[in-house]
Amino acid sequence: MFELIQTGGLLIWLIILCSIISTAIVIERIWTLKKSAVTPFGLMDKVEQLLDEDELDPTGVADIRRSSPLGKILAAGLLNIDQHRMVMKEAIEEAGRHVVHDMEKYLTTLGTIATITPLLGLLGTVVGMIDVFAAITAQGVGNPTVLAGGISKALITTAAGLTIGIPSLMFYRFFRGRITELSVSMEQEALRFLEFVHGDRDS
Repeated sequence: MFELIQTGGLLIWLIILCSIISTAIVIERIWTLKKSAVTPFGLMDKVEQLLDEDELDPTGVADIRRSSPLGKILAAGLLNIDQHRMVMKEAIEEAGRHVVHDMEKYLTTLGTIATITPLLGLLGTVVGMIDVFAAITAQGVGNPTVLAGGISKALITTAAGLTIGIPSLMFYRFFRGRITELSVSMEQEALRFLEFVHGDRDS
């Protein structure tokens, strides 16, 4: 394996670095974007119970904020619970934008890796073919061993670039879809919260 990496030249090390970064991002985002971590089951029920029993204090609001991304959105509403519905809605929307931004953390890097690793592999192909033609110019086509080194570099870097780029793109699309799904879920919970607070007051 190490011999194959050496054959790939400098570009293969860049591709390996991209693979390490990509793997770290994927593991971190899988852990961070779990549904149970973003929208914990029963959190809204807990908020409703605290409001019904009039037991919500600053400490409780802080605990809710720290609990999850959904908790940050609900906490923004709780801090403006005595304000007009539109004021509370704007505070919730502002918090929601920050939460979504946090959920998208590192995805730009992952998308960039998905794009550049196949290009690095292609660049390795070009460099390898240049070595092949340089060898042909210097020694002719009678020595296949000399040609094999350049061809190997071309094939190895291309394969490595695609091997990293394809999964990175798949996970990038997966995380984008997961964030959209979680955003919709949090929006529904936020609307439920607004209706609970101002619906009861209006009635």
